[in-house]
Amino acid sequence: MTREIIQTDRAPQAIGTYSQAVRSGTTVYLSGQIPLVPESMELVSGDMEAQIRQVFDNLSAVAAAAGGSLADVVKLNVFLPDLGHFAIVNEVMAGYFQPPYPARAAVGVAALPRGAQVEMDAVMELGG
Repeated sequence: MTREIIQTDRAPQAIGTYSQAVRSGTTVYLSGQIPLVPESMELVSGDMEAQIRQVFDNLSAVAAAAGGSLADVVKLNVFLPDLGHFAIVNEVMAGYFQPPYPARAAVGVAALPRGAQVEMDAVMELGG
């Protein structure tokens, strides 16, 4: 099995022992993104919508570095300390994705790194 490590300066740098994404064959596994601004590595200022948008922007940048886009995402996982924010995720997501939407899971968690209110990871299929 060959693996290609995906890295871009347009998304936050890994803050641990992981890669931004890994491509294996035609599948790309995008690591979890929290709403860090790539240039400052600080949480984006603003409300929950701003945090969600920053996460989608970060995922989009990593997807582009892998040669794809959010349109190639087949599975999206959303992690929220407060599942009451899920309606906002749906609203914002509609601006980043078009039907058919990817498969998705939403998971309630106790806490996220750096006090973030949302984290998402994804699986992207680039085809043959």
